[in-house]
Amino acid sequence: MTHDLNHWSTAVEMVAAVAAKQISARELLELHLERIDAVNPLVNALVSLDPERARRAADEADKQTMSGARLGPLHGIPYAVKDTHEVKDWRSTFGSTLRSDHFPEHDELIVQRVREAGAIIVAKSNVPEFAAGSHTFNEIFGTTVNPYDTGRSAGGSSGGSTAALASGMVPLADGSDMGGSLRNPASFCNVVGLRPSFGRVPQIPNPNIFESTSVQGPLARNVDDLALLLSVQAGPTPLNPVARETPGAEFAQVDDIDLNGLRFAISVDLDGAFEVDHQVADIVTAQTGVFESLGALVESAAPDLAEAEETFRTLRAWHFQITYGELLAAHPEAFKSSLADNIRAGQDQRGLDIARAYRQRTALSQRMVAFFETYDALVMPVSQVPPFPADEEYPADINGQVQETYLDWMRSAYFISVTGCPAMSVPAGFTAEGWPVGIQIVVRPNAEHRLLQIAKAFEQATLIGDRRPSLLG
Repeated sequence: MTHDLNHWSTAVEMVAAVAAKQISARELLELHLERIDAVNPLVNALVSLDPERARRAADEADKQTMSGARLGPLHGIPYAVKDTHEVKDWRSTFGSTLRSDHFPEHDELIVQRVREAGAIIVAKSNVPEFAAGSHTFNEIFGTTVNPYDTGRSAGGSSGGSTAALASGMVPLADGSDMGGSLRNPASFCNVVGLRPSFGRVPQIPNPNIFESTSVQGPLARNVDDLALLLSVQAGPTPLNPVARETPGAEFAQVDDIDLNGLRFAISVDLDGAFEVDHQVADIVTAQTGVFESLGALVESAAPDLAEAEETFRTLRAWHFQITYGELLAAHPEAFKSSLADNIRAGQDQRGLDIARAYRQRTALSQRMVAFFETYDALVMPVSQVPPFPADEEYPADINGQVQETYLDWMRSAYFISVTGCPAMSVPAGFTAEGWPVGIQIVVRPNAEHRLLQIAKAFEQATLIGDRRPSLLG
């Protein structure tokens, strides 16, 4: 077989080459396993690798190709699953020593869908303990570092996924996002990450199916590849009553869009709602010219999200308490202190506290809907800082302003989480030190298709996402 693919080829190109029998799924897998052997020791992004299991799956995929059977949209694509997503008979630790020997009996739905679409699972991607915090480290596997500077954080909690993508180890990976865990690591690693609307990517199993702060979603190196993965992850299921009815396949193709006449709001800090590193602020502000060159009307404007801080922290603590409260009580020594504090913060919450948070969240959502009657999109920072030192749990300060907890520096992401709006991190620039910085594009609820179109137009105009780390070429 002849092909011109390499580990930087797009997922769309890889799928087409496998379908055309220009490369076999096994050859494509070996190409990526070779890259993993060379690069993973440097960044520690992929964990619980099982090359032999992946080879068996690739060989089966090649049998399907040769038989003339109908091939799935991800047929033959090497794939990494976030270590908080359960894969049948595959070590799934959640980054916690309490689950270091956990081998699930079933695939969860997001895994089932990519497997049925033909993806070849290669490994799990590293996460912080129980996916808490936007820096990826745990006591089982250690710290995932940034491919652009291995002394820096890859972000989190989907940092293993984004570092693997950015270093060419896999073309597609998944993640989840409560306070920014799809967007923050995408920004840190110069890839794209989408936080979808609630119910767009249904979560099964889910102990609290109607709780909508945390969502699952796609990660990739470019918008077209991300849309391909979203087309597989998204779609209705009778197992989840809040799943969106739109078929996932409708997201597979991202049409070009003319931004001429569209109105964009741009804000560095939502009118002083949080501190932003000066270099990040400069990169975000500079994108005004990019959007204007594409014909958009850009104004400095921001929605009022005054209640977002209390709303997010209340709902997060409640979620963590009902999910991990009993486990913490039984094993207090097994949790990192910042996570334990977050769980305990939910102990004394009353029904009135939760009810107030949901009333506030409703008001925030309605205010955003009204904001998007005037503007087609909001452009703002993904993260308030560029990648910080990997030996720190979180950045100590921003422009000299002390960050007291592991959540303080993530406001630019989690303020959007509680609005219910889809948001996407897209590569936008680099600091003077060469650290990646993304912008966050936010649109009205359930407007993922429009979001993908805007992100693609920006991506094509800037080509920032094409800049690769110097890590082994």
